[in-house]
Amino acid sequence: MAPFKPQNMALNSAVTVDGGEIGRSTALQALACGIEPHSDMNPVLLKPQTDMGAQVILRGQVLGNMQALDYHAYKDTAREAVLAAWTDLSNRYEVIIAEGAGSPAEINLRENDIANMGFAEMVDCPVILVADIDRGGVFAHLTGTLALLSDTEQQRTLGFVINRFRGDLSLLQGGLNWLEERTGKPVFGVLPYLHGLTLDAEDAVAEQGDHDSGSLKVVVPLLPRMSNHNDFDPLRLHPQVDLRFVKMGDTWPAADLVILPGSKATRADLAFLREQGWDSQIEKHLRYGGKLLGICGGFQMLGDRVDDPDGLESNAGSSTGLGWLAMTTRLIAGKQLRNVQGVFLPADTAIHGYEIHSGVSEGSALLRPMLQLGERNEGAISDDGQVMGCYLHGLFDRAEACNGILQWAGLRGERAVDYDDHRQKDLDRLADLIEEHLDTERLLSVL
Repeated sequence: MAPFKPQNMALNSAVTVDGGEIGRSTALQALACGIEPHSDMNPVLLKPQTDMGAQVILRGQVLGNMQALDYHAYKDTAREAVLAAWTDLSNRYEVIIAEGAGSPAEINLRENDIANMGFAEMVDCPVILVADIDRGGVFAHLTGTLALLSDTEQQRTLGFVINRFRGDLSLLQGGLNWLEERTGKPVFGVLPYLHGLTLDAEDAVAEQGDHDSGSLKVVVPLLPRMSNHNDFDPLRLHPQVDLRFVKMGDTWPAADLVILPGSKATRADLAFLREQGWDSQIEKHLRYGGKLLGICGGFQMLGDRVDDPDGLESNAGSSTGLGWLAMTTRLIAGKQLRNVQGVFLPADTAIHGYEIHSGVSEGSALLRPMLQLGERNEGAISDDGQVMGCYLHGLFDRAEACNGILQWAGLRGERAVDYDDHRQKDLDRLADLIEEHLDTERLLSVL
């Protein structure tokens, strides 16, 4: 069994076994299937850079930047890539579960659709409609969606699954009976709300930590094009970490550690950071002895300058960096995509993660590396030891590395959660829930 998502729009991504890039949610589904993520599983990934444009990733590799209307016109070509990936994946796996993107009833996007019912029609794929009852209006959602589908799309829709239900199921039964009678289609199951479930977010920023007042206080500024914010999921689970995301207009809280996150538009997010006055807040934070960590795009911001001579992220040009690391970064075509492991040098602890970036950094700051990855050094640490950064995502996933980094930031003790292990246990919890509450025998019989 393998997952498939023909098209996704997200800034959280993962590196695949074949050296490509796909949406993180699909990579998580591959993990749930017990297989390595492959670029065929998400052949089109759109990574927003502005409100009107995105970087287009086709079968794992960067195609280029497109405005929304240009991509809409490009869909005929994108469809060929989707079908080719589907065919190749079908030759390797007996069962494939394809996930749509957004709603299948978005009328304005029906023409040349390759993400939802348009794809299902192309490959003659049966469909199940899944609705989140926790958002409210679930019966209107399901009946309205079905009503807006074409006759052939309605025929290929087998039935419904209702997700994240809280309470006594008997109180919902009347609605389930009504839904089946009105549509003539079965409800295959109602999945209860699973409290405490922590899985990699597809795009939305998850809730922040809320631990005791004696915790290490960590602040992450919310940037408009922040990417791979799932880096911070292990910190949300850490019992000694009080994690706060700061958004536009918020009062900047006291902190022990500030982390500048990854960014899909480094220069634009750097300008936004300055517009909010956050550069002054971080400077004050450093004067009072706080620590500062930059990840990927946030690492680039820590240098003296970020150059984009070819306009890869937006307009060609250069931006003055924050100046806390003696280095410059140049954005170049093509991405460095790799899964790596090595050593976090300040604590001499094992670390693993992945790189997804277009920038190349150079300067004297790199002579004091943060990491050693095989035969090469990575990242930088300031002379006074207060500032460090690197291109590696997933820094906190392994408990040993998380402990080492947080101890550098001032935490005493070793109570980090091994996020890799926690993720697998939560996938097992979810699988048990589905086995108990979904009529899989009935579902397989109609498939």
